[in-house]
Amino acid sequence: MQDTKLFETILGLPPPWHVGQVTLDPTTQRVDLWLAHDETRWRCPECESELGCWDHAEERTWRHLDTCQFQTYLHARIPRVQCPTHGVKQVIVPWAEPRGRFTALMERLVIDVIHQCSTLTGACRILRISWDEAWGVMDRAVTRGQRRKAVRPMRHLGVDEKAFRKGHRYHTLVCDLDRATVEFVAPGRGAEALAPFFHGLTDAQRAAVEAVAMDMWDPYILATRQGLPQGDDCIVFDRFHAMCHLTTAVDQVRKREHTDLLQTTGTSPLKRTKYLWLYSAERVPIEHTAQFAVLRRQHLKVARAWAIKEQLRHLWDYRQPHAARRFFQRWYGWARRSQLEPIRRAAATLRRYQDGLLRYVRHRVTNGVVEGLNSKIMSIKRKACGFRNPDHFTTAIYFHCGGLDLYPR
Repeated sequence: MQDTKLFETILGLPPPWHVGQVTLDPTTQRVDLWLAHDETRWRCPECESELGCWDHAEERTWRHLDTCQFQTYLHARIPRVQCPTHGVKQVIVPWAEPRGRFTALMERLVIDVIHQCSTLTGACRILRISWDEAWGVMDRAVTRGQRRKAVRPMRHLGVDEKAFRKGHRYHTLVCDLDRATVEFVAPGRGAEALAPFFHGLTDAQRAAVEAVAMDMWDPYILATRQGLPQGDDCIVFDRFHAMCHLTTAVDQVRKREHTDLLQTTGTSPLKRTKYLWLYSAERVPIEHTAQFAVLRRQHLKVARAWAIKEQLRHLWDYRQPHAARRFFQRWYGWARRSQLEPIRRAAATLRRYQDGLLRYVRHRVTNGVVEGLNSKIMSIKRKACGFRNPDHFTTAIYFHCGGLDLYPR
């Protein structure tokens, strides 16, 4: 088989295109293919009208998949047609997308390698391409995926922020909890960062939202109330975030009591027990169970704070909203009477947001999926040694976590 026919078969070139010339340079380990075409009529890329060839654009070069260890490049002059409606246009070639510098097969490989490496630098070393070329493929893939994205209902959403750089610089993330995909990314964590997401939804999509899980962050609450017709009834505050408030309060009680005991008696049973009080009852390590039981029987303030924290965990087992509300009121009364200031402050915070907390009984959604995606984003950020450009950070999030159709067709 001739080399031209071999490469035509490998490339899968459809008529009227064919390989006109092949050159191989063993010194530079490079294969160059010049593509030519037969006389035919071409379709306008805008309206599909069949027209004769008007002229040819300047020769262009595309990087293709390697032939063995040799880098392979395609060269061709693309025909142009003069459409009565759209003017002079380049026709679409079957091996690459418009304005691309890689063939479609090469772009697919670059996308796959970036996914596996999680960094552009690693992909560049493997594929022997420049950082700018790899980033161009990544950016085009995200643009392509966003353009193809279907308008679909999203019943359960999660809203959270992700640190971009030091100095309290954040990005707001909106995730589809059912599909575990990032649907929206915007710089900042104010109401103005989240509002464009709701404005971009169709009326049917807004009406389909049943629950929005979030932390107790007022700007997100305001944006959701203004952006959704049912905003007040669909906000669900993340139960793990609520418990975090109480866990922090328990630790503050322990610190204060430990200091007081050292000052009054010169000794404290709370020495080196910080992490014991952060465990839930069923997760205390077996080797510390006996020690923890002894500590809880010593009538310590931190033991009372820990018991109050553990009692609130029963709230998430309720299935009836009225029963859950009665339980919360009884628990709040206990917390307020505890005479433990950190616990009183945490309880007051939870009471202020109790409606959103109690909606968990009906919707039973948390931000666990969002936190999982946050961990993935953190891993990507760490492998990339951070991002200086917020737009690049946004593109990387969509590329790795957006669930988009990235491949060229």
